[in-house]
Amino acid sequence: MAVGVPENEVFAAADAVLARGERPTVERVRLELGRGSPARVGGLLDQWWEQLAERLRGETRLPGLPAELAQAFVVIWQQATTLAQGVLEQSLESQRQVLAGEREQLAAMEAQARQQTAEALAARQAAEIRLSDLEQLLTQRLTQIEDLRQQREQLLGLRDEARQQLVELRQQLLESQQQAEQTRLEQQRYTRDVEDRAFCEIDRAREESKGLAAQFKDAGSRLQAMQQTLLSGQTELADVREQRATAEAQGQAWREQLEQARQACVAASEQRDDLKRTLQRVEAELASTREQAAASLARTEVLSEQLAAYQSSLGEKSSRRSVKASPKTR
Repeated sequence: MAVGVPENEVFAAADAVLARGERPTVERVRLELGRGSPARVGGLLDQWWEQLAERLRGETRLPGLPAELAQAFVVIWQQATTLAQGVLEQSLESQRQVLAGEREQLAAMEAQARQQTAEALAARQAAEIRLSDLEQLLTQRLTQIEDLRQQREQLLGLRDEARQQLVELRQQLLESQQQAEQTRLEQQRYTRDVEDRAFCEIDRAREESKGLAAQFKDAGSRLQAMQQTLLSGQTELADVREQRATAEAQGQAWREQLEQARQACVAASEQRDDLKRTLQRVEAELASTREQAAASLARTEVLSEQLAAYQSSLGEKSSRRSVKASPKTR
């Protein structure tokens, strides 16, 4: 705006503002003029306030009127001024009530914000405690999983050892069966040979028994010896068969141990799957708790920002009202 607005225009604008029942201020006078710098208008407005008392007494504006008429005009002007001041006081009182209501509302909002902040902090602390518990539980589950993994490796090692022992036992059993079969075949051949020789000796003894009783007795003795040899061979065959049965029993025992080891491996695998599912559930709960804690913290920050913005707005309103009321105080 241009600088150097005339004095009479500023005074006329102040009179117009006062005539509307409002207190003349720099902003209102500039608004009425539509121009003028705040410094220029403020200086002239101070002069206007100094001349206002003289104008009310009728010393400058009513020089040519009779004394009674001037006094009556002054009385009317004072009444109008008093009425304007009453209107202004009522307006200020209503503004004070509005300001008091806003202050009470601000106090209530501050209390609510403090309560919500305390609740958010409590929820955050509970979430942190829950998070710590879940982390401890997760550590325990991981430790259990590691123990089970080690047990599984041990069981797998035992299973491999059992398989190796079973292979060795099967090899031993096969060798024993082969040896028993070979012994049986040899015993059969030996028995056939003995029987063949015995039969030959019996036939020859029978032929010679007619005239050779002595030779018959000798042949009988030889036959008895051969029969004893045959009995001994049958005993050895029974021993071989017993050894074979023992080897088969040992093989059955190793097969049972192998089945038990396989069942233990299956149980360990099932327990590992259960622990994996538990770990997944615990990780899901942990993620949910972290999201809730983040949401509570974000809500607390939003409430703090709203409270700060409202306090700033209320402070600006109080400052503007103080500036508007300052000319009257002077």
